[in-house]
Amino acid sequence: GRDRLPRPWLPAGLRLDGREGAGEVQTPLVGPPADDLLVGDKVWFRHAKAGELCERFAALHLVDGDRVVGTVPTYRGEGQAFG
Repeated sequence: GRDRLPRPWLPAGLRLDGREGAGEVQTPLVGPPADDLLVGDKVWFRHAKAGELCERFAALHLVDGDRVVGTVPTYRGEGQAFG
């Protein structure tokens, strides 16, 4: 379902196009900031599933506001693999 899709986070005000979800190569976005985006601009997404991040990175940084308050290893960082 839609709760399993990543969500656009920054720039604020973006959302997924209701006709098409998030893709591997391109993801149509709508909302006021979309008109100002250029090819190559970065858009940050919040993952719906932690495994998407944990299988690719050795650690996650814990952020509170604008401060990194800690770092924790992922299962990859602990030398684990699940498949």
